[in-house]
This record gives sequence, structure tokens and C-alpha cells, in this order.
Amino acid sequence: MSLVLLTNPTEYVGPGALEVLLAQGHTVLCTDKTFADPEARIRWEGARNRCHALAAQSAPEMLSEIMERWTLPDGIVCNDAFPNHPKEIGCITDSEFIETFEAVVLAPIRIAQTFLPAMKNRRTGSFVFVTSARELRPEPGYAVPTTVRAAATTFMKALAKEVAPYGIQANSVAPNYLYSEMYYPRAKFVDDPAGRDLISRTVPFGRLGQPEEIGELIAFFACGRSPFITGQVVYFTGGWP
Repeated sequence: MSLVLLTNPTEYVGPGALEVLLAQGHTVLCTDKTFADPEARIRWEGARNRCHALAAQSAPEMLSEIMERWTLPDGIVCNDAFPNHPKEIGCITDSEFIETFEAVVLAPIRIAQTFLPAMKNRRTGSFVFVTSARELRPEPGYAVPTTVRAAATTFMKALAKEVAPYGIQANSVAPNYLYSEMYYPRAKFVDDPAGRDLISRTVPFGRLGQPEEIGELIAFFACGRSPFITGQVVYFTGGWP
């Protein structure tokens, strides 16, 4: 089975991706800012089989720790998230753009830059960038996440062209209306009848996407079952917009 690196396993698509990858028998290496605490790593690993918490916090440290303890991952899932703070464009500060850009664009770029030399030498591997479908229908107040997520998606397309000759694939999974406590919390969009009604009127499928559903899609790409698919954006939106 594959060895997969997954970033931010507790946020955004992390829970669903982790559940499916483990269920399929893969070994998953997880990186999260909370794993700088040794006790947090012990708790995380103690609750799961074939799931390992990395102490490393930077991309070069991740590569060093992984190569010392395992081998080069077959797939890398860059699951990057940052809270949305809706604002009109004229009210957005430089720091708000920069902080979001750092979290959801520069973070995966650094990982790609760090792991690419070894992946090129091996001539195989898969990158999965979790971005967003917001670019399909920009909404007032959401210029920051729409802009930076589109940047991450475009980086994936450029990367895919560059690394295809080395047998490496890169794809994006771009959700919207996916259940996650950061973006579509249960209390507001599942438990509250008004929230459920809003979703049913907005999403043709009539509900939020479930973590395990997007997990299946991510696992397909991360494990390289069809490496000829590269440079693609798969919108996980239940038929929206």
C-alpha cells in the first residue's frame, strides 16, 4: 500500500481524507501545527493505526524526518485551510491578504519545492492540492479566499506541466459546500432548519458534501491509481453552481 503525507488532518478535508486512506490500508504521515507538542503527537498516534504524527513544522524538516524514519511518500495531499473573514474589497487590509496567501498558497508551494528533487529522481509520485470552487462564482465579500484559492489552483496547473515528464502527477480537488467546522459548521448548516433549507436551495444535490465522499476522491489521486490524469481540477460541489 501507499505512503501518503497529509497536511492539517483535523481541518477542511483532512478528517475525510484520513479516514478513507486508513480504511484502504495506506500509511498516513500527518503534519499539523499542534504536533509540535510531543504529547499531542502521542495522543494522535495512540488513537489510530498506520497513522503517524510528524514533529516537523517546516517543509525541509518534514522531508528530513520522513526520510529518516520511512521513505519518500508516494502521494502528498496539501490540505490547506484558513478562516474566511468576509469583507468588502475596500476594507481588506494587506495583512489579511498576506496571511491567507501564506497559509493556502505559499505553504503547499514550499512542500512541492522541497519534495520535488527526490520525486524527480524516483520518477513517480502524486500531488493533490485541496483548493476551492469559489472561483466558479465569486461572491461579494469573499475576494480574499476566492483570489488566493484560484492562485493555488493555477500553481497546480503549472506544476503538472513541469513534472509530467518525470512521471509525477498533480491535480486539484476544489470543494464548495463541503461539511467542515471551519467553513460550513454543523450547528448552522445541518442542525438548524434554516441553514439546511439554504443549502437545499443552493446546492442541486440538496445537502452538504460529506467528508468521506471527498476522502474517496482524494485517495484516488493520492495513491496514483491513474497517473495519466494530471493537471486537472475536480470540482466537488454537488452540482453547484
